[in-house]
Amino acid sequence: MKHLIIGAGPAGLAAAKAFKQAGIAFEVVEAQADIGGQWLYGGPASAVYASTHLISSKGTTAFADLAMDENLPAYPRHDQVQSYLRAFARHFDLYPQIRLNTEVRSVSRQRDGWQVSFSDGSSALYAGLVIANGHLSDPNIPAIPGQFSGQLLHSKAYKTADIFDGKRVLIVGAGNTGCDIVVDAVHRAKSVAWSLRGGNHFVPKFFAGRPADAGNHNKRFVLPRPLRSLLHEAVLRILVGPPERFGLPKPKHRLYDRTPIVNSLVLQHLGQGDVHVRKPIERFAGELVFFQDGSAEAFDLVLLATGYRISFPFIDTALLNWREPAPHLHLNIFPPGDTGLYVCGLLEGAGIGWQGRMLQAEAIAAYIAARDKPAGAALRRQIEKFCAGPRPQDAGEHGIFVDFHAYRRRLGKVIAGLQ
Repeated sequence: MKHLIIGAGPAGLAAAKAFKQAGIAFEVVEAQADIGGQWLYGGPASAVYASTHLISSKGTTAFADLAMDENLPAYPRHDQVQSYLRAFARHFDLYPQIRLNTEVRSVSRQRDGWQVSFSDGSSALYAGLVIANGHLSDPNIPAIPGQFSGQLLHSKAYKTADIFDGKRVLIVGAGNTGCDIVVDAVHRAKSVAWSLRGGNHFVPKFFAGRPADAGNHNKRFVLPRPLRSLLHEAVLRILVGPPERFGLPKPKHRLYDRTPIVNSLVLQHLGQGDVHVRKPIERFAGELVFFQDGSAEAFDLVLLATGYRISFPFIDTALLNWREPAPHLHLNIFPPGDTGLYVCGLLEGAGIGWQGRMLQAEAIAAYIAARDKPAGAALRRQIEKFCAGPRPQDAGEHGIFVDFHAYRRRLGKVIAGLQ
């Protein structure tokens, strides 16, 4: 029987390529009309907006065995990223194994495999499942008391900046998406305010004319994460300045304990007075938004860049060892119980790139090949022990954060141990 890979974004393509090279029979299903996942601009599952670019440089993002075109900019635009992913699928001849416009409706564990039902009414039995359809599809919309009389939307619905024309705009959220949208709004809105509940570190995209993240990928000499954070924070205080100098909250975490903000333009607009920082929202009252410091201001549009909840509605979450807010998986891949169920791409952390997804996929393929061998049994014991224990304290607020240096080394050791 075949294995089923759910999703044809970067993680799903990585899994398809790894399975093909390992000689594992597989099929990929993708709910959208083409591959690319989030990068398929305009697709129903995509959260990409017109101004989206990579926040990691092309050299640190691309798969190791297919570099991005040298003529592309250091931080490609979303359509250039999508073209690269299509080229990757063609280069490794993955399209014949991908069934498009097909959504997984439900999966159930059977004695001899996994029964899967699809949106076209068909169903099939598979030897195993790889869930690789991402975790940016279920908007996290905070419960805010009161009613807002203007336009209220989540960033997933945001596509182009014309919605801001002449309006009094409030952006909520301090992630990379929120920062991008603040910059978009400045050029079109009558006024822009930015509501934040916590601080973050800001990293420039370029240092001495080169992508700033390139120097963080030196494989020969890697500092421990706490020391690396302290050292690079000191550099950022010189290059960028402390966030609080721009009126932003002071970060309460170390630089590499969360994904930093890769955006210098938003700081420029703060310094120019184009954006006004506000406290977290307390309540709505018509066009007025009341903030936790007692102030209030009228707005025409409130955009919530408040992230996403991790959800896989087609599967019983108990099978994924769910512990809010995310599954508790060994290496963010393996749930307990030797059922042929795996997850690829469920992770966050600056620097992990798509090669990190590829290493996940290769670990899955190596485990499947070694499943009935001593090496497979040894990994299974590690999986069961990890999944029975507590979630690591450094897994971040979403439970899936990894330090890319340490994580890649661990995956490499797992793959080598399964050979």
